[in-house]
Amino acid sequence: MAPHLVDPIRFAARVGFPNLDRWQRDVLTTDARQVVMNCSRQLGKSSCVALLATWTALTTAGALILLVAPAVRQASELYRKCRDALGRLGPDAPRTRQESALSLEFANRSRILVIPAAEATVRGFSAVTLLCIDEASRVPDPLYFALRPMLAVSQGRIVLLSTPNGASRFFWSTFTGDEPDWLRVQVVAADCPRIPRAWLAAERARIGHHWYAQEFCGEFVDAQGALYRSSDIEAAISDELEPLFLPGAA
Repeated sequence: MAPHLVDPIRFAARVGFPNLDRWQRDVLTTDARQVVMNCSRQLGKSSCVALLATWTALTTAGALILLVAPAVRQASELYRKCRDALGRLGPDAPRTRQESALSLEFANRSRILVIPAAEATVRGFSAVTLLCIDEASRVPDPLYFALRPMLAVSQGRIVLLSTPNGASRFFWSTFTGDEPDWLRVQVVAADCPRIPRAWLAAERARIGHHWYAQEFCGEFVDAQGALYRSSDIEAAISDELEPLFLPGAA
């Protein structure tokens, strides 16, 4: 095996990322089968996941890696980062069998595919090795629930990456939940040495606390103008109460 394929950290260094942040190293090297990343904008979360997807395809024969986002354009950006990493390998780049704007198949039969974010069109895939869902907070719940069974037989991995989008949907419940088999990663903009503190201060004043908290601090804030907080609504719901009226009762 080529030296840069021994582990994902060496691969990252080989394709131009020699100085990964600690959280990026954690995502690339974790044994967790399920990862949820609640990260600020412009931290490098998409680049990190693209590295993981590309390294997996190169080192696992017959792997199927799916890239999903609310829109094909967004998933295509993640795919482009995978292709950029391959391009930086130069003479070490692997042979490909097929390549298009939305799919890539290697000589080892591994594939990286961009798939449309439509619940009705994702059911044909199975035995997925790695499922990457970008902008996950904006992906509808039915699509997420239709995607998860693809991991059943293969016991494949899933990575959710996003900034928050209110206190609702599966991304919020997954990140704030207590299921033990998830690696939860949260990184805020203030922790990133590549984003100037002066720029963050100016941006906070420019866009206001609500948007700044969501986009740069990883906070699950409710929609502006909402009459009730999502947390209050959740707290008011109970599965333990008997219904007042039973179906068919006179």
